[in-house]
Amino acid sequence: QAQLAESGGASVVAGGSLRLSCVASRWRECVGWARQAPGTERGWIATLYLVNGRTYYSDSVEGRFTISQGNTGNTVYLQMNSLIPEDTAMYYCEAGRLTAGGCEYDTWGQGTQVTVSS
Repeated sequence: QAQLAESGGASVVAGGSLRLSCVASRWRECVGWARQAPGTERGWIATLYLVNGRTYYSDSVEGRFTISQGNTGNTVYLQMNSLIPEDTAMYYCEAGRLTAGGCEYDTWGQGTQVTVSS
């Protein structure tokens, strides 16, 4: 099973930017990011279909975050711009296979913390 390792989390001021990285021992057909704030459930925010490059975003991050694959192929990024305090959470990289219903995730990293102050 693939192993995922996230990095890039930090504390920033609102309006700032961060880029998270996820390195995988091997990739599946799709990869995504999810986040979990204290006291809430983990929620999906972005998906990249590695087979065709299509991307999908939750409404909460659409237009501000971008998921992409690096040139070397073993790293997936989450570029986060115009950060707001509500983006404060632990961010998790996830990978899986494509199904008729979308990406079915079965592998997750340990997470990286993002804190946005006002």
